[in-house]
Amino acid sequence: MASTSAPSTSQDGQPSQPVAIVCVGMAGSGKTTFMQQINAHLHRQKEPPYVINLDPAVIHSPFESNIDIRDSVNYKEVMKQYNLGPNGGILTSLNLFATKIDQVLGLLEKRAAPDPATPDRKPIKNILVDTPGQIEVFVWSASGAILLESLASSFPTVIAYIIDTPRTSSTSTFMSNMLYACSILYKTKLPMILVFNKTDVKDASFAKEWMTDYDAFQAALAEDESNNAFGGMEGGDGMGAGSGYMGSLLNSMSLMLEEFYAHLSMVGVSSLYGTGIDEFFQAVQEKAEEFKRDYQPELERRREEREESKKKAREKELEKMMKGMSMATGGEGPKVGDIKDDEAEPSESSDEDDDDIDEDNDEEGLQARYEAAMQEERDSTGADASFAKYLYTQK
Repeated sequence: MASTSAPSTSQDGQPSQPVAIVCVGMAGSGKTTFMQQINAHLHRQKEPPYVINLDPAVIHSPFESNIDIRDSVNYKEVMKQYNLGPNGGILTSLNLFATKIDQVLGLLEKRAAPDPATPDRKPIKNILVDTPGQIEVFVWSASGAILLESLASSFPTVIAYIIDTPRTSSTSTFMSNMLYACSILYKTKLPMILVFNKTDVKDASFAKEWMTDYDAFQAALAEDESNNAFGGMEGGDGMGAGSGYMGSLLNSMSLMLEEFYAHLSMVGVSSLYGTGIDEFFQAVQEKAEEFKRDYQPELERRREEREESKKKAREKELEKMMKGMSMATGGEGPKVGDIKDDEAEPSESSDEDDDDIDEDNDEEGLQARYEAAMQEERDSTGADASFAKYLYTQK
C-alpha cells in the first residue's frame, strides 16, 4: 500500500511542516472512532502522529494521546468547584487548558524539528486533535478560537468535519449539516474537509451528487415533499401543510450554498473498516497546500495589522508623553505637586512649539520629537541642567 502521509519536503525543497488535523463533529457522528482509524493508519505507514485530546469528559479513549487535557484539568473537580453542569464544565476546562497553549506549541515545535541528540527519531508529519462531542462548546468558545488560531499560526491546519451519513440521507438533515459546516468554515477561516462517516451503513454517493448537481437535489427535494417528509397535516393534494414552506426554504438555501460547496473537499469513509482513509489523507494534503497558498497570507496580514495597530498606539502614547514634557518645561514651569488648570490658556511660545511638533510628526519620527523636547528643555533650564535637576531645583 502506498503511503499517503505528508512528504518530507515541500515543493521548494524546504522541510515541510506537520499538518494539524482538527476533528470536529456532532455527538454520535463517529468522531472518536474516526480518530482511532486515522491514527492506526499512520502507524501502519510508519509515520506515527502527534495526538492531542481536548475532550475532558471522555472516560475511555481507544487511542493513546501525547497531550491529554485530562492530565492537566480534572473535569469533575471543575464542575464541583465552580458549580457547573456538563457543558459548563467542558467549557471551563478548555478555558483553563487554553492558558497553557504556549507550552503545547513549544512541545509541538520541538517534535516537528529534528533532534540532534536522537537522530533516529523522525520529526512528526501529522498532528491529530480530538475535540469534545459538544461541538458548539469548542467551535464557538473563546478558548476554542485561541487553540485553533494558535495552531494555525504555527502549522498548516485543516478542519475535518465528521458527518453521520445515515442520519443525513434526507434533504432537510443534509441541508442542516451543510449550514452548520458553512458556519464553522466562516468562523474558523480554515480549510475544511467534509468527512461522511459510516459509509458501511449508508453510501455517501448521494451527498456528493447533491453537492455537485443542483437538479439532483431539487429532484430529491420534490420527492421528500411528495412523501410528506417535512411533517404537518396532510392536505387534499397529499402535500403536508408545512411542506411548501420547507421546500421553498431548502431550495433557497441550496442556491446560496452552491458557492460554498466549491471551497470544500468531500470524502466518504468507514471508520469501522477503514475504507476511504487514503482518499482522506489525499484531501488533507490538498487542503494543506491550499492553507499555505490562500489562508496563510491572510493570517500573516491580520497579524501585521494587529502589530501595526499596537505600534501606532504606542507611538500615540509616547507623543502624549513628549507633549506633556514640553508643556512642563515651558516658561518657569510648575512646581512638583502643583495642579494645572485644564482650561488655562497656553502661552504663545507653547502653541508655536506644539504646532511645530504636529507639523513634523510624520517626517521626524519619535527620535526627532524626543530630541526637540530635550532641546526645549535645555533652553529653558540652562545648557548644563537636566530635566531631573530642574525638577529638583523647583522643590
